[in-house]
Amino acid sequence: MMLTGLPPLVSSRTRLLILGSFPGMASLAAQQYYGHPQNHFWQILHAIWPSSPIDTSASSYQTNSEWLLSRGLGLWDVYAACERAGSLDSAIRHPIVNDFAVLRRLCPALEAIAHNGGESFKHSKHTTLLGLPVYKLPSTSPANASWSFERKLAAWREVFEKHGLILETAVDRLITLADPHEI
Repeated sequence: MMLTGLPPLVSSRTRLLILGSFPGMASLAAQQYYGHPQNHFWQILHAIWPSSPIDTSASSYQTNSEWLLSRGLGLWDVYAACERAGSLDSAIRHPIVNDFAVLRRLCPALEAIAHNGGESFKHSKHTTLLGLPVYKLPSTSPANASWSFERKLAAWREVFEKHGLILETAVDRLITLADPHEI
């Protein structure tokens, strides 16, 4: 049976787009990106942006989506549809690739694309045609057990920093610059 993916979660302010392969069964059932509770995606975002609390409950998905969009991050997948039994990328059959040209219209501020994992990165030949930097990030999937959380986090943080998605808040800067005896 052909499965249909999720629409892009982007805005006109999206500067960095994370491209997964195709939503797992838990994500499709919830109609949410990275809906499997053991996927490290939301934990990585919380570690990168600790001043903003992330609630990973299903009821908070809209809030979390607005929160990441406000920071210049967008989400989509390389496949619009495919056949697959289960959630593993290795089980994907007859995939239909998304039309990445639409990103120019949807995301005029787009600076870079980061592929979340190897299956997504197989399609970097399509995303490089946009003339933007393209990165391969380690998959946040629980199936990617060969990378520790800390190692994944470091790789993700590096790309976020390159594109200005990690900025100190004004309060953080003031505290850093202030005389500790005055705080």
